[in-house]
Amino acid sequence: MDGRRAAENEGAGPSGVRFRNRRGEEMELPAFRATAAKNAFGRVLDAAVRRGGVVITKHDDPKAVLLSWDEFEALTADRSAQLRELSAEFDAQFDRMQTSRARRAMRAVFDASPAELGRAAVKAARKRKRG
Repeated sequence: MDGRRAAENEGAGPSGVRFRNRRGEEMELPAFRATAAKNAFGRVLDAAVRRGGVVITKHDDPKAVLLSWDEFEALTADRSAQLRELSAEFDAQFDRMQTSRARRAMRAVFDASPAELGRAAVKAARKRKRG
């Protein structure tokens, strides 16, 4: 078998690396040995585009990942709006916790005995069960 054909037949297989793609589907990326990736890069690139990515191994140990452009864009997409929204929710929750009533309640919790905490937990569970 010539060197090119050997490179085309070696190295592709399961990697054991699980990946959640841009559509949220969990999949296992194919693996290519570093030598195969070097000798048959076009084949490796086609697999990355088709599958979303490939794992490059050296001595059966994952060393790198080659991602398709679509997967890369999905990973690096601007999520500033989501972050701003979460920050605003956190800030509002934090502000609600800064009242004197909230401080007294937290002080009471930290000063409570284990028996008092147990009674409070049972009371809260019963209230949740009814409501």
